Amino acid sequence: MSGRIHIPSSAFTRRGAIRAGGIGLGLGMAELSGLQALAGNRESKAKSVIFVFLTGGLSQHDSFDMKPEAPDDIRGEFKPIASQTPGLQVCEHLPLLAERSNRYALVRSMQTASNGHEPACHMLLTGRLDLPPGFSLAKVPSPNEWPSIPAVVTYAQRNQRGKMPPAVVLPEPSVNEANRVRPGQYAGKLGNHWDAWHVDIAAKCAKGNGACPECFRFDGSEFKHGSRTVFETPTLTLPDGGRHRLNGRIELLAEVQRQQRALEKSADSFGGQRQQAISVLTDSTISSAFDVENADPRLVERYGANKFGLSLLMAKRLVEGGVNLVQVNLGKNSSWDTHSRNFVNLRENLLPPLDRCVSALLDDLTSSGLIDETLVIVTGEFGRTPKINKNSGRDHWGPVNTMLFAGAGVRGGNIVGASDRIAAEPTRDRQTPENFAATIYDALGIPQEAKWTDVDGRPHHIYMGNRIEGLYS
Repeated sequence: MSGRIHIPSSAFTRRGAIRAGGIGLGLGMAELSGLQALAGNRESKAKSVIFVFLTGGLSQHDSFDMKPEAPDDIRGEFKPIASQTPGLQVCEHLPLLAERSNRYALVRSMQTASNGHEPACHMLLTGRLDLPPGFSLAKVPSPNEWPSIPAVVTYAQRNQRGKMPPAVVLPEPSVNEANRVRPGQYAGKLGNHWDAWHVDIAAKCAKGNGACPECFRFDGSEFKHGSRTVFETPTLTLPDGGRHRLNGRIELLAEVQRQQRALEKSADSFGGQRQQAISVLTDSTISSAFDVENADPRLVERYGANKFGLSLLMAKRLVEGGVNLVQVNLGKNSSWDTHSRNFVNLRENLLPPLDRCVSALLDDLTSSGLIDETLVIVTGEFGRTPKINKNSGRDHWGPVNTMLFAGAGVRGGNIVGASDRIAAEPTRDRQTPENFAATIYDALGIPQEAKWTDVDGRPHHIYMGNRIEGLYS
C-alpha cells in the first residue's frame, strides 16, 4: 500500500485543487479569517512543539524512573547509570541521553485514568481525562471524540510563520491489533475540517497487525515488510479516493514540481487564505522535509536509518519550515506494549534507536539555536506495571508514567514529581493529561481564555488544566 497524506474532505471544492491532490492541505484555512486571533493576544514562548509519542506505553522502570532498590520481580534486568546531572540516573541502554541530561527535564508523576490503550490514548492525545458523553470504541475515529491536541492547535493558531500548516502528525496513525485507529487522534467534535495533516507514509509491515517492534526496521536488521525503503512514496489523494484519486504511486518531488504551474493558475480563483494553503505545495521546504531518505548519509547515520530516526529528522525539518506542532508516532500497533520479552525488546529493538534519534534531535536543535523556541516532549499513553509478569513482560499501568521535556525554557537536569518505591503511584506533584496539554498550548502562546466551538456551535475551553510549572522553576 502506498503512503497517503490525509486531506479533510471539505477542504477543496474547486476542480483544480482536487486535481492537485495535495499532501494533507485544505485545512479549512478560509474559515480562519472568521476566528479570533487567539495566538496574537500575547507573545508565544515557543514557535514549535515536537511531541514524540511512544505508542503502547514505555516502561518507566526500565527507562527514566528506575528503582534499583526494589525487589527483583519489580526492579528487572537493567541497571541504572549516572547522567550528567548529579543524582539523576537513567537506564544503561540510554547512554546518549544520559550524557545530555542537562538539556531535558523528567516528569515522574504523570497519571492517566485507564489501563486500556484506547481510553488512555484518548485521554493523553486530547488532553482530557473525561470521556465525552456517549463515547464508544465501536466506531473510531468518531465525530463524538474530543478533538486531538494537534486539531485544537490547528483551530486556535493563525499561522503567522508563513505558508506551513499549524500541525502535522506522522509517519502513520496509531492502530490496535485489528488495525483499527485508536481514538483521540482526529478533530472529533471540532469538525474534520480542523484536522491536522495526517501524513501516513511509513512503509507497511508484512506482519500486519502484530505488536511491534517488527513493525519497524532497525539498524542491522532486514526489512520485515519487504520494502527497500523506510517510507513509501506518497500517493497524493483525497481521503475518499474515487474518481479524483491520482493513479498509481507518484514520486513526491516530481509531482509537486509538475503541479506547480497548474496550482498557480488555479489559485487566482481562491480567497487569500486558500491561496496560502495551495502555496504550500509549490514550496521547496515541504519537498525537502519529506525527502529524508536522501539526506546526507552522515546525518541519517546520526539519527538512525529507520522509522524512528528518519521520522524525527522529518519533524525537525518541518518545524524549521514553520510548522507549529509535529506529533511523531514512534510506533504503529503498540510498539512499546511489552507484555512479553520486555527486556529483550527494549534492549535490542526499542531503547537504542530512541536514544540515538532523540539525542540527535536535541543536538541539532541546540547547535542551531532552535532549542530555545522548540519544546520537545517524549512519552507514551501510560506506564507499565511494577511487577514483571510470567512472560518476562510488563502490562499496562495508568497510575504513573514518566515524560521527558526539553527546550523552550525547560530547565535541564530537572525532575518534577516523584513515584513511590516501586514506581506504582505518584507521591508528589501529580500531573494529568490536562496539564500536559496546557503545557503545549501555553508554550505556543495560546491564551488561557481561548475556546473552541464544536460542530453544534457550543463553546468549550481549550485549557482544562494548568501548565506544568515545575518544568521552568
